[in-house]
Amino acid sequence: MSTSSESLLQTHALQAQRQACFARRKRVNQIALTLAMLAMAFGVFWLIWILWETIRLGIGGLSLTLFSEMTPPPNEAGGLANAIFGSLVMVALATFVGTPIGIMAGVYLAEYDRRSWLASTTRFVNDILLSAPSIIIGLFVYAMVVARFKSFSAYAGIVALALIVIPVVIRTTENMLTLVPSALREAAYALGTPKWKVIMLITLRAARAGVITGVLLAVARIAGETAPLLFTALNNQFWNADLSKPMASLPVTIFKFAMSPYENWQHLAWAGVFLITLAVLGLNILARVLTRQK
Repeated sequence: MSTSSESLLQTHALQAQRQACFARRKRVNQIALTLAMLAMAFGVFWLIWILWETIRLGIGGLSLTLFSEMTPPPNEAGGLANAIFGSLVMVALATFVGTPIGIMAGVYLAEYDRRSWLASTTRFVNDILLSAPSIIIGLFVYAMVVARFKSFSAYAGIVALALIVIPVVIRTTENMLTLVPSALREAAYALGTPKWKVIMLITLRAARAGVITGVLLAVARIAGETAPLLFTALNNQFWNADLSKPMASLPVTIFKFAMSPYENWQHLAWAGVFLITLAVLGLNILARVLTRQK
């Protein structure tokens, strides 16, 4: 009887210990969950506030004049047609230049050469470019392009923006291709498929959603960059389609108008902020629709 009593007492003690441990874990989990929810609420609060101010102050400036007239002098009516055109041209060409380079470099790092000194050096340099302030890239392009040719130009702005696009696309492409299961590649190799065709038709297709997301992240980043364009494309108050001359852009125009004491310029600056926010949101929605799994 004494042995069974001791065994019963030990069982009760073990159960009590387990219940205490479970209660402690539950309290820690609740505390961690509460802190996480508070952190999320803190971030969402500022995000909603920023979006609300952008919509409240920017939507009032939307009009046909905004898209049809040039940037005006102080205290006169006008629009942002030249800045919108300049931003579209430079962002589109920078994406067109930087995306293929980034995708091919990401494919090389993920599919051809993962552990050599060249791959390690490339990743190291890419990490530096990825974390480098955009103003440093702008100064570099200024020294290499603008100072050599003695002129600000849209070409220099495109080069600066492309240098921002490339590391983002490289990182996302490599990461997405690494997540593709090796069994897919091995099955294709077993059927005698060449490596380039495996990459084109299997791995890239399997990772297309992530790659497209990376490209859109790069576009979203350069769409609002001001510092690189201040040192390269500068600005232009008039319409200009010549890429060898200074060209207006929305970020630089917003910076210039927002810092001014003129009310009409400040209204146009908020309208430009609203346009950039709307464009980035539209690109993300389009990517979700195009890459949705059916």
